[in-house]
Amino acid sequence: MFDLDAIRLDTPGSRDTVFLDSAGSSLPPEQVLTTMITHVRREAEIGGYLAAAEQTSALASVRHSVARVIGAQATDIALTESATRAWNDFFGAVPLCAGDRILICGVEYASNAIAALRRASSLGVSVEVVPSDNTGRIDLEALEDLIDDRVRLVSVVHVPTNGGLVNPVREVVELAHLHGALVLLDACQSVGQLCVDVNDLGVDALSATGRKWLRAPRGTGFLYIRPGLPDAVQPATLDLRGAEWTAPNSYVPATDATRFELWETSVAARLGLGAAADYLLDIGVDVAAEQIRVRAERLRIELSSMRGVSVHDRGAPLAGIVSFTVHCLPATEVRDRLAAQRITVTVSNRSSTLVDMTARGLDAVVRASPHYFVDDADLDTFVVAVRELAS
Repeated sequence: MFDLDAIRLDTPGSRDTVFLDSAGSSLPPEQVLTTMITHVRREAEIGGYLAAAEQTSALASVRHSVARVIGAQATDIALTESATRAWNDFFGAVPLCAGDRILICGVEYASNAIAALRRASSLGVSVEVVPSDNTGRIDLEALEDLIDDRVRLVSVVHVPTNGGLVNPVREVVELAHLHGALVLLDACQSVGQLCVDVNDLGVDALSATGRKWLRAPRGTGFLYIRPGLPDAVQPATLDLRGAEWTAPNSYVPATDATRFELWETSVAARLGLGAAADYLLDIGVDVAAEQIRVRAERLRIELSSMRGVSVHDRGAPLAGIVSFTVHCLPATEVRDRLAAQRITVTVSNRSSTLVDMTARGLDAVVRASPHYFVDDADLDTFVVAVRELAS
């Protein structure tokens, strides 16, 4: 049973603010804070090594909990410090040579595009954008015409940073695999707010963060790699966590996704990630997804009915990010005026999703992303505030 009152009690930040920025960095529950603070204090008492040794079992459980969230096995998960590092580590491990092709999507995130362009320029590889259809989603017919056996990787953003669009991942995977291409899914904005099952999606790799919809601390993320694939991809960086030094002139990489892990990390943050994943699993991924969907849909309906406000979300179904503009005010001013009323939203600028925003003639949109801990009173407060700004 979904107990909103209990969840709000677990979420201190929800008590005196209207928090609508879980697509940026969400509010962690008390259980995450307690887990992290307890460990940091223990480090101060006995030192980091001994404190980590006391948490050996708990640290091993983190990977299992994260795996359960996306329907994977613990051996398929590499824990990282961010989604960006996870995405870059996998992308950098895919073998490429001159003449190869990389396909990115129309709502590609800037960090992904920059990494792809940088590596491609040094190898003589092309980076091409798969067109979007009239709903903003990846155009599957265009992809079918564009893809060939020279395509090594297709990058798909599941949910973009600038709105509620959801891309057709499974259909992209089926087309890519026909030509032997790998599919790397940026699930930074979908894990924790949608039901993401890697077995249903069929992707070869998935990158995600902890700080957004998972409600974990900053400095956490993970990489999923399809079983059987690790031997085909070699990380650019290895240390004694991802490989074993077996002789003076040789080493052996880990046989599973942990070859993408590095030894040094924030143990407290990693334990916090595990606590956040367990919190979501206790609620139920499907329950959380439905609660988020209902809140976002209400905001879209309310905003769409206001004179002087435009909602910019495209596609169907839609996720929990609601993007809009107020005609008479710059997006940054809307954000700042709402902040003065203790309402937290953020702005997504054109440079973050350059291809999509340019095509739509948008310089910036206001982004509201209500999590399941947001209540009706919060939504009412937000709607009234935006209506006053628009008038």
